[in-house]
Amino acid sequence: GLSTQPIWRKLWDDVMKTRPPNSESITCWRKKFLETFFSNVLHGVLDVSSDWRLNDRHFSPLLHSSPHVSQLTLCNMLQGAVELTAEHNHKVLENLAGSLRILKFQHLLSCDQSIRRSLVLLLHRLIHHGSVSQVSMYSWPVPDTVLLVLILTMSAGFWRSGNALTYHSSPCGLCREEGKAQSQESVQEGAERGCNAEQEGSSGENQKRSPKEADAHMNSVLSGPSSPPLRNPACEETSSEVPCGHTSFQGSSSLHSSSEQLSCHPIPRKTRRRLKPAVGRKRRCLRRSRGHYADPEDLYDFVFTVAREDNSGLLDKTRTTEGENTENWTSSSPGSPCTGHAGCKKRGGPAGILSLKSAHRFRSVSTLELFSIPLTGDTCRTLSNLLSSWVSLENLVLSYNGLNANISCILSGLRALSRHPECRFRVLRVSDMFSHMPCMELVRCILSALPQLHTLSVSFDLKNQLEGSRPEANPSCSEAEIPESCLEVLEIRFPREPLHTAFLLPVLKASKSLQQLSLDSATLPCPQELGLLLEVLKECTPNLKKLSFHDVNLAEHQKEVLLLLQDPGLQEITFSFCRLFESSTAEFLSEIINTVKRNSSLKSLKVPGNRLGNHRLIALADIFSEDSSSTLCQLDVSSNCIKPDGLLEFTKKLEGHFQQRGGQLPFTHLCLFQNWLDQDAETAQEALRRLRAVCSVVNDAWDSSQAFADYISVM
Repeated sequence: GLSTQPIWRKLWDDVMKTRPPNSESITCWRKKFLETFFSNVLHGVLDVSSDWRLNDRHFSPLLHSSPHVSQLTLCNMLQGAVELTAEHNHKVLENLAGSLRILKFQHLLSCDQSIRRSLVLLLHRLIHHGSVSQVSMYSWPVPDTVLLVLILTMSAGFWRSGNALTYHSSPCGLCREEGKAQSQESVQEGAERGCNAEQEGSSGENQKRSPKEADAHMNSVLSGPSSPPLRNPACEETSSEVPCGHTSFQGSSSLHSSSEQLSCHPIPRKTRRRLKPAVGRKRRCLRRSRGHYADPEDLYDFVFTVAREDNSGLLDKTRTTEGENTENWTSSSPGSPCTGHAGCKKRGGPAGILSLKSAHRFRSVSTLELFSIPLTGDTCRTLSNLLSSWVSLENLVLSYNGLNANISCILSGLRALSRHPECRFRVLRVSDMFSHMPCMELVRCILSALPQLHTLSVSFDLKNQLEGSRPEANPSCSEAEIPESCLEVLEIRFPREPLHTAFLLPVLKASKSLQQLSLDSATLPCPQELGLLLEVLKECTPNLKKLSFHDVNLAEHQKEVLLLLQDPGLQEITFSFCRLFESSTAEFLSEIINTVKRNSSLKSLKVPGNRLGNHRLIALADIFSEDSSSTLCQLDVSSNCIKPDGLLEFTKKLEGHFQQRGGQLPFTHLCLFQNWLDQDAETAQEALRRLRAVCSVVNDAWDSSQAFADYISVM
């Protein structure tokens, strides 16, 4: 029954010899130590020979700690992937396949072919045959397109079947076992069908077949789905036009050119010719394809064929000019991913045209996150096509990817995914530096395409660099009726755009299940706008529990602020950096306190960055007086110019109310980040010590003098 947390904390100090980041939020030091220990040993940061307890030839640091690793980060040249796929770390990789849930890539660099092979093996084991459910990529200013698309493709569960598994001397053992099991089942099913067919005698469909056709049918049944022929539809359907040489890989020099020509335009299926010469050419293509798959470089060929697959399962490549990179996604046919451009040509790409049906579909991840990774038009189309059938995907985060108009292509793939009966997609978060279209228009487009979303977050820092380059409002988005959605959380960060309630109204009407709304950096075009918004919220969102305003000037909207604070349906209200007390009087503060005292449903009040100061903080303690019916549990007064003496007075007043109420207060959590508590350390420590006897306190060691100097320097 004794906790070992202090022991693991001391081990951290002895072995790591560094201060852990965010140590206040660490709940399990054992897990934190073992995960960091594994990562540091893997990347050569920690030398085990330097510690006498670890310097033992019978002790394997990676093997010992691997069962406790739930998230792992691979950096730079992917040295960690090479180490983990080495033969002597086979057991380590097996442990990770069972324990690892989150795989992160950070600051990646271009790497050679042998490292990519190691990465392929690692992803195949940890995702396709493992437990990894989230793949995140961070900070890749100039991404290697081959490597990026490889990670995306394998995260989506795609990989070639058959000989494509032989990147090393032998195929994947787990795949081989699954293949044997499937073959046995197929043989049994074929034998049963054969017996049934014989018992039926001359009655049935077999009676209509010629002897040769019957034999061919029985052979196909007995062979089953195992080891399907690796077909090239381009050779199969255009054998009279395109020589089979087009299916061979032309070397690494053509990789980047083919990536620039990647497209998702469907190929119209031609009527298959049954002439013998065509069949002969088709067979030659198959033989060449089989020989080609054994080439290790077929990996790259596959990466750049993950493009558009229509109902017939065909892919295509195209030559696209810089001006043709995007199109209006609303013009796509319903349920189809990005359709490319009118300039797509059937034989545009130098590499072979392959079907996704020739790729084995394995287990895929449920969360994909891309942070600060520029995505080109070709990469967006590839991602769009992967998304269109990524049925296991539940969460997608696209942050600072420079999407601009390419967001339409991504939405096209997600719309196709939403029409899939097994779709589980629920969370979409999009943030970027510049907005391609007005925020509310984008929100309406997304909800029209994805009514099953539960969480939607749209965030932009600035309007487009060239105001004239912003497209005009899209009538198909702005006028289309939004279907009833399942939306529960909506977060919008406006690039200093005016908040027009009329544009938000259709979204709120369609979101009857909305429980949380966050509006950030919006401007109010007129004094009546906030009042209109409150009326709409009351009418359209009966289930709203959390409402947040950040960086919205509410200095002249005191009446609306009081109306929100007395709303019986809201449980959490946030006014963050909203300049609440910029032009207020003492009466306004008293009205806030009295309103909160009468509200028994409000559980959390967050007012960071509103210049409370000492005197207003002391007054807020009256919320918990003896005559109060408030059940407020959490109070956030971060960044409010609070000094140690003011905090001490607040503490004394709170202690008095605590005693008056018989030692029972609903108040449990106080947040004090970034206040001026360093100006008198002794007084601050006394105040914090006494506060912690009443509630839980969260604060930080913030240097107010340095922060003030930084503020002055940028004025």
